[in-house]
Amino acid sequence: MLGTFWQVWITLITLGSIIGCAVLIMYSSRGMRKEETDQTTGHDYDGIQEYDNPLPRWWVFMFWGTIVFGFIYLGAYGFGNFNGLFTVTVDGEEVTWTSTNQWKAEVQAFDQEIAPLYAKYSATPVADLIHDEEALQSGQRLFKSNCSVCHGSNAKGAQGFPNLTDNDWLYGGAPDTIKQTITHGRQGAMPAWGAVMGEEGTANMVQYVRSLSGLKHDAAAAEAAAPQFQQICMACHGPDGKGNQAVGAPNLTDDIWLYGGSSKQIEFTLKNGRNGKMPAHAEILGTNADAKIHLLTAYVYSLSNK
Repeated sequence: MLGTFWQVWITLITLGSIIGCAVLIMYSSRGMRKEETDQTTGHDYDGIQEYDNPLPRWWVFMFWGTIVFGFIYLGAYGFGNFNGLFTVTVDGEEVTWTSTNQWKAEVQAFDQEIAPLYAKYSATPVADLIHDEEALQSGQRLFKSNCSVCHGSNAKGAQGFPNLTDNDWLYGGAPDTIKQTITHGRQGAMPAWGAVMGEEGTANMVQYVRSLSGLKHDAAAAEAAAPQFQQICMACHGPDGKGNQAVGAPNLTDDIWLYGGSSKQIEFTLKNGRNGKMPAHAEILGTNADAKIHLLTAYVYSLSNK
C-alpha cells in the first residue's frame, strides 16, 4: 500500500494530466474559425506561411477519445491505492486486478495446463526419460533457469562447483541420489587443519595429496605425511584416498579437483578448509516442484550417461 503522500501525488499527477489535456483542447478550440479560409496567421518563416484554419475534426475527436479512454482505463485497472473494476482468479478466488495478481493468475493457468504433461514425465523412470528428447529439452530449460548460474550453461562447472558432465560424483550419480541432492540440497564441509598440522605438516600433506593423483611431488615429504593422513584424513577420504560418497568427500586419486590441484590451492584447502553448499530446490521450483525435479534429474543424469 502506498503512503498518503504518494497516494495524493499519484492522484494529482494522473488526474491533473488528463483534465489538463481536456482544458487545453477546449481553450485551443475557443474562437477558432468554423470553416477553412485563405487567410494566414501572419507568421512567415523562410517563405512558409500557416493558414488560419480550424483544427481537423478527426484530430480533435482523437484527442477527446484518448481522454475518455484514460478515464475508462483508470476505472478498469485502478491507480494508486484505488482498486479498479477488473478482477482475476488467483487460488480459485476472484481478486482485484493488479500486475502481481495478473502474473499469479497466468502462472497458475500455465501450471494447470502443463500438469498432465508433468504427470506423464513423473510416471516415467529417469533411466527411460533420458531417451525422450522433449523431456530432456524441458529439463535443460529448467537447468538453465535454476542451475546454470553455478554449474554453467554447459554444466561443466567452475572452481567450487562440480562438473556434471563427467562420471566423478561427490555424493553418487544414481538417479535417486541426484534427485535427493536437487530436492534437499547438500552441505559440504572440509575442516581447517592448518592449526593441527602446523606449517611443516601442511607442506608435507600437500605433497602427499598430490602424490595420490600422480602429480609431481616431493617423495620424501609425501612419505612423511602418510601416517598423518591415516590419522586425520582417512575418516572421510578413506585409507586409499578414494573418497566417501556418503559424506561427499572427494576422490583424491583422480585428476579432478573441485577447488584446484596446484600446491597453493591444496595448501589453502588444508589450512582454511572449504564450505560448499548446494541449495535445496524443493521450494525454489515452486508449483509442480516434484515433477520439475524429476525432469532436472533426468537431464543431469543424461549428461554423463549418453
